[in-house]
Amino acid sequence: MTRIRLWPAAAFLALLWSADASAHDPSAWGGLFRSRDDGARWLPVNEGRFIGGALGLAISPTDAHHLLLGTDSGLLRSRNGGRDWVVEAPALLIGGVFATAFDGDGVRALASTAQGLFRTEDGITWRRTALAREALPARAIVRGAAPGRVHLAGTNGVWRSEDWGASWTSDSDGLPAGPVGVLIALPGPSGVLYAVAGRRLWVRSDGVRSWEVSDAGMAEGRVDAVAPDAGDPARLWAVAGDQLYLSEHRGRTWRSFGRPFPEANTLVRGIAVARGTAAIVLTSDRGLLRSADHGRTWQLQEGMLPVHLEAGPLVRDPTDPVTLYAGFALTPYDEMWRLAVEGGTTLGRLDALSLAGGVAFLAVMALAAVAALRWLGRYYRKPDGGAAWRGRDAGGPAR
Repeated sequence: MTRIRLWPAAAFLALLWSADASAHDPSAWGGLFRSRDDGARWLPVNEGRFIGGALGLAISPTDAHHLLLGTDSGLLRSRNGGRDWVVEAPALLIGGVFATAFDGDGVRALASTAQGLFRTEDGITWRRTALAREALPARAIVRGAAPGRVHLAGTNGVWRSEDWGASWTSDSDGLPAGPVGVLIALPGPSGVLYAVAGRRLWVRSDGVRSWEVSDAGMAEGRVDAVAPDAGDPARLWAVAGDQLYLSEHRGRTWRSFGRPFPEANTLVRGIAVARGTAAIVLTSDRGLLRSADHGRTWQLQEGMLPVHLEAGPLVRDPTDPVTLYAGFALTPYDEMWRLAVEGGTTLGRLDALSLAGGVAFLAVMALAAVAALRWLGRYYRKPDGGAAWRGRDAGGPAR
């Protein structure tokens, strides 16, 4: 009889102590995930380290195991493909790091927070570099075709540097005012840039001053993302109005590809189309979508992925085309951008009622735990407390 009375309290305590998410449960928080088979299976890259949101990833062009990961709480560096991470310049790179990029030498790098743009020449020491406040925080940093050239998608327009971020000039002629959500450069010496601004797709060729609209054939005013093809520089992929589009003429014309997404108003942030296969991967505000049949059907990827969180950055390994990295965040990405621009924090999203409710819940849990511990204390203070149980467990008679 004594043993039966003890189990409810023990079970209750076990439930209390296990309420926190396990470190082995990747769906408990955001972070970085990797697939080595075109997005069919995924594993966490930052296992054992809490990351609320993965905001931007850069892979060294000289060493695919050398990674820079911008998170909602700083910049992380790994030199062994994500097995181990170290925090970069924690006293300088404070808060969210929204974009980062390597130079062609795989050593020099740039990283943007809401407070400033920072650069390193040796991969060790970081220093603030000049950039107009209206550009911060950067949403994307893209290495250009010429040595030392880099392009930046900012909170207001596109910016260009010819000396790897030491100085910057505005490069937004023709673009609508406001943030540039996506910026890509075609591989090779062409110098052609594509940007998504005002929910439209824009293109600017090297040597041409002004940007021009380049979304003919797509749902006008509903463009989410654009990405180059993994094998053919003349092919581009884009998403607009819950539909994937393909251009085989560098964006001059577009045609729909596959079928629309299963849920309306899906906001896509990243596109990865495998070379020579039928696999297509999209990161979105619904999670990570994948098609294994050229876009005819779409599935929300589960398994080790946090399916209830938004997916953001999607990066392909430059040396291994079947390897992909995808980032997820606890806080919606648009909300993090808004807070960064306005100077707030995620704590500012909580109103007084929400905070009061949270405090009340924690108080009830604490009182329940104290009551359970007192009950156990009284039980073990009895003259024969636990003796009958110990006797039976030992195989001897109860005393």
